[in-house]
Amino acid sequence: MVCPVKNTPAVWENLYRSKMAASFWTRCATAAVKVKCFSPSYTVRRRLLSAAYTDTKVWEAREKDPQNLALLANLMDQTYDRNLPVSSLTVARFVDNITSKEEVDQTEYYLYKFRHSPNCWYLRDWTIHSWVRQCLKYDKREKALHTIKNKIQYGIFPDCFTFNLLIDSYIKDGDYKSACAVVEELMLQEAFDVPSTQILSLYALGHYLTTNPQLEVSEERALGASLFICGLTNNGSIGLTAQFIGNALLGKVEMLNGIHAVFKGMPLNWAHGYLDRALGVMEKVAAGNGDVKLTKDALDYVGGVLDELSSESDSSGEETDGEEEKKPETIDEDDEDDEAERARLPQYVARFKEMRAQLESEGKVEAGSFQALVSALAQQELSAAEAADLEQYQQQVQGWEAERVQLIRREKEMREKAEQEKQERLAASAASAASAAAQ
Repeated sequence: MVCPVKNTPAVWENLYRSKMAASFWTRCATAAVKVKCFSPSYTVRRRLLSAAYTDTKVWEAREKDPQNLALLANLMDQTYDRNLPVSSLTVARFVDNITSKEEVDQTEYYLYKFRHSPNCWYLRDWTIHSWVRQCLKYDKREKALHTIKNKIQYGIFPDCFTFNLLIDSYIKDGDYKSACAVVEELMLQEAFDVPSTQILSLYALGHYLTTNPQLEVSEERALGASLFICGLTNNGSIGLTAQFIGNALLGKVEMLNGIHAVFKGMPLNWAHGYLDRALGVMEKVAAGNGDVKLTKDALDYVGGVLDELSSESDSSGEETDGEEEKKPETIDEDDEDDEAERARLPQYVARFKEMRAQLESEGKVEAGSFQALVSALAQQELSAAEAADLEQYQQQVQGWEAERVQLIRREKEMREKAEQEKQERLAASAASAASAAAQ
């Protein structure tokens, strides 16, 4: 869905475009929380996806359509100046013919322009895939991530295969924070349907927690929501542990900032009680008959969250003593609900301790870390998930190619028709002039 946005100021746009056109012609001429309980990462930095998955052979085998980017840029500029729409095929050609880092930067501008044009709905899926691949090829991952995070401005909504390539590239370099930023976008789109994407996302989240990140409120919310929603895709120890930590992080945000700070702009439930839901996961594990467990480091982590909230509650209570008479006569209903939820914190703490003791007594606490579990999951199941992805990807590329050929044919027909109509108008004008001269 395209949301209304303000256009870039005209002065900036003209300056930016003039510099860009010059560059083209020149080129073509010549939570705040400290995680203490997760063990440090011991896994060697590696690429999770196989060489076959990341190989560009299938993509590069497409029929080439060489273009002069300077001419394309000039064509698009003139089209926009005349308030006419640029075709999605023109943008696709532009992206496919990127050959340098500088051209990646310049392409960003035309993606933005196309998104704010009447044809914005028609940005092709293969163009989005090509854009991310070009960013990876020319070491401009941050540009791909920027356009994905600002998807309303650029129209970049990748499929799971494309998301996987980007996540894997960050995992390869041990940049789990950026990998989780990609996972956050998957969470916002609720796009955890593909098994390989689920595995990569859980792997990135699990390893990010081991880096002891210092999180702002917005980051706690994003990490909590990513863990919770991605955890829903797995019914085992990994999924429930992810849901447990995710709900706890969201519960922390709820306790400190109210429920609106949790669900606003997120695909989350707006009902109070995220800490209660975290404890509900513990009860679910305790009631289960299988081998599902919660990891010890996850229990330590949530215990630390509750301790931090208790300390915060005690200190805020001391500060507000004697200020009761200053409260307004009318109190917002949502504020009342938030306060009621905060008042339940001691109950949550007591319930957590009771449930933890029960889990430990029943042998339902996994000694291995959450990171170890997600690493084992990737090792055991990712290869099989890849095979299905690759088969589907080959079919998808063929479908994209068929659609592209059809667009090229349609473009050729429209140009021929336009040229024919032009010749007919010229002939009619010439006949009219000849008739007038004869009279």
